[in-house]
Amino acid sequence: MKLINSAIVSFVKILPKSIVHIFAKKYIAGNTLDDAVRVTKELNSKGILATIDVLGEAVNTKRESELAKKECLEVLDAINHHKLNANLSLKPTQLGLIIDKDFCYSQISEILEKAKGYNNFVRIDMEDSSTTDLTFDLLNKMKEKYSNVGVVVQAYLRRTFDDVEKLNQQGTNYRLCKGIYVEPEEIAFKGRQEVRDNYLKVLELILDDGNYVGIATHDDYLIKGVYELIKKKNISKDKFEFQMLYGVTEHLRDKINADGYKIRIYVPFGEHWYKYSIRRLQENPAMVWHITKSIFSFE
Repeated sequence: MKLINSAIVSFVKILPKSIVHIFAKKYIAGNTLDDAVRVTKELNSKGILATIDVLGEAVNTKRESELAKKECLEVLDAINHHKLNANLSLKPTQLGLIIDKDFCYSQISEILEKAKGYNNFVRIDMEDSSTTDLTFDLLNKMKEKYSNVGVVVQAYLRRTFDDVEKLNQQGTNYRLCKGIYVEPEEIAFKGRQEVRDNYLKVLELILDDGNYVGIATHDDYLIKGVYELIKKKNISKDKFEFQMLYGVTEHLRDKINADGYKIRIYVPFGEHWYKYSIRRLQENPAMVWHITKSIFSFE
């Protein structure tokens, strides 16, 4: 089945974008900020939080980066204007990290300053392993001045436990996810269970040190393990939240919400939806067959 899923992912990549958009729209709020606001309002009405993301990755020019910054600032304005229960997620390479570090620092400082004025929070997303150290350097630089900033760590990277041991000492606010980028075995766990085991190991370290964490997963096994860990250690609800992607495992989202735990949904929007959608497929090949059925109307 794994080979079949991989083959279908390869097939989906050569389909016209108009066809891919048929299934992608389930996982994207839309092309505009108004779409993200609408979706966030719907989530908030159910007692669910959001983090809004302007889709896009590494840019090639400072001009592109400045445009991305402008969109991030507009997101913060919209959250404040509409009184949304939401914060902002951003990708550092979209803000110029691999073009010019100091330029990127300036860009993100401006975003954090606006978020601070609104008493809001910004999450720095983690990208592939080539930018891990750069992203942690960015976090440390921002934390010199701002407390309303956090980062993402990835459980499939072998280095993550050691990274978290250091970051915990700074009172870091985390999103813990499995990880999605394709990395070599020398630096990343490849087995499904060993990634799960490391996820719970890292999570326990974060909670034991009293740091706040967004527990980002759609894995039933992990959610069960998290419930057990929270109960075993009597962790206060103000020390964690669950996080999920928009349009994915909504039954689990609703169960966690009904169980009285805080849950936040990652709400992406924008014109650059294609790469995001393909990456979602590679992360979760089980989605591929359902998508193929929806495209070809198989019963």
